[in-house]
Amino acid sequence: MKYFYGVLSLLGLVLPYSQFIPWVVRNGLDVPLLFEAITTNRIGAFAWMDVLVTAIVLIGFIVVEGTRKRMKYLWLPVAGTLLVGPSLGLPLFLFPRQLHLEKHASQ
Repeated sequence: MKYFYGVLSLLGLVLPYSQFIPWVVRNGLDVPLLFEAITTNRIGAFAWMDVLVTAIVLIGFIVVEGTRKRMKYLWLPVAGTLLVGPSLGLPLFLFPRQLHLEKHASQ
C-alpha cells in the first residue's frame, strides 16, 4: 500500500498543478479572477464546495489520527492539503501512516 500512496501523492501534486500553473501563467495570480472562474456556474461552485468540505474533514482526520498514532511531520500533509488540495494531502498522510503502521506491527 505504501507504494500506492506514494504514486498517488505524486499524481495528487502533478495533476492539479498541470491545470493551475498554465492558468497562472496566462492570468497571473489574479485572485478575484480565480474566484470568478470557480464560481461562474453551479457545477463549478459544487465542485469547489465539495473540495472545501473534504479539505476541512481531511485536516481534522490528519490531526486526530496522526496525534493518536504519535506520528511526526503532520504539518506536511496539512500543508499539502492547503497548498494543493485533498488530492495531495490524503495520500501524503496515508503514505507515512502506512510506514508507521508497518513499523509498529513488526514490534
